[in-house]
Amino acid sequence: MLALALAFPSFDASSAERAAERAAEQPVAAVDLLPEGQDVSSTVIELAGWVVASKDSQGYPFAVIDKASAQILVFGGDGRLRGAAPGLFGSAVGDHTAPGVAGLALREIPGRDRTTPAGRFVGGYGPSIDAGRVLWVDYESAVSIHPTATGVPAEKRVERLASATPDDNRVTHGCINVSPEFYEQIIRPTFERGGVFYILPDEDSLADTFPEFAQSRVTSQRGGKRARSARR
Repeated sequence: MLALALAFPSFDASSAERAAERAAEQPVAAVDLLPEGQDVSSTVIELAGWVVASKDSQGYPFAVIDKASAQILVFGGDGRLRGAAPGLFGSAVGDHTAPGVAGLALREIPGRDRTTPAGRFVGGYGPSIDAGRVLWVDYESAVSIHPTATGVPAEKRVERLASATPDDNRVTHGCINVSPEFYEQIIRPTFERGGVFYILPDEDSLADTFPEFAQSRVTSQRGGKRARSARR
């Protein structure tokens, strides 16, 4: 499973090739909690490779989060994969953050606005009103990563997280839930001093969400076509 995530694509730039080589050299010792047989999408792999090659996270650890597949891949500041696991996300499909949603009590958030926003976020640990010190992904929209709790039994969050399919992983008010095991082993130590979070969109385009990454894909594809043409 994780071996797929290590095979970063080689972009045209030599820096990208070196980044891919470094990533491929790492041992498969990362924590892998993804369901057996569940693939990591090529978009996630390409985005992670681009972050390393372009140094977009500026040496900070980062996570690539795929809402559609309910997956979280965590990388150290050196670009090495530290772990992969399923996650729970906002019950509403969408990439927006409703104005004022951060100031509402959970029960007051309309169903349509219980989204996990897409985009690039610089986050870190900080205080919260009701949960102590939390890992904020985006403080402005009150989105954090925290261990799955059993506070509302009817939501069956633990069972949803453990299921083999991502189809039932949309249940939160917008925050991202992971298993306590993954949180303590990977999330907490990796992001103790902050990091960058890349959340793939549900509906928005990659070009709107990650314009520089999208442009690099176009450039790479054009370069590949030129190379193929030259060999005829």
